[in-house]
Amino acid sequence: MASTKEYLDFVLEQLSGLDEISHRAMMGEYILYYRGRVFGGVYDDRLLVKPVPAAVKLMPDASRELPYEGAKEMILVDDVDNREFLCELVEAMYEELPAPKKKV
Repeated sequence: MASTKEYLDFVLEQLSGLDEISHRAMMGEYILYYRGRVFGGVYDDRLLVKPVPAAVKLMPDASRELPYEGAKEMILVDDVDNREFLCELVEAMYEELPAPKKKV
C-alpha cells in the first residue's frame, strides 16, 4: 500500500516549526530530509525514522519496523500528533545523520 499525500501533508505540517524540511517521492512513498540529510520517511502512512542513538534515547520503547521488504529496520513514531516532540526528535537526530554523498 502506498502512502497518501494527505498523510505526508499532515506530517509536514507537524514539522513546520523546523526550517529546511523537504521530501522526495519514491515508489509511492516519501523520503524526508532535514537540512539535506535523510532522517526518515513516510511508508504505508507510517512515519519511520532512522535508528540513530538520539532517536533511540527519545523513544526507547518504540517498535522497529521495516519500511519495505529487504530494507533495514527503522523506528516507528507513534506520537505524530505531538508537534513539539516531532521537532525535538528531528533536531536531536540531525548531528547523528550521515551527510549527503557528494555527486560525481
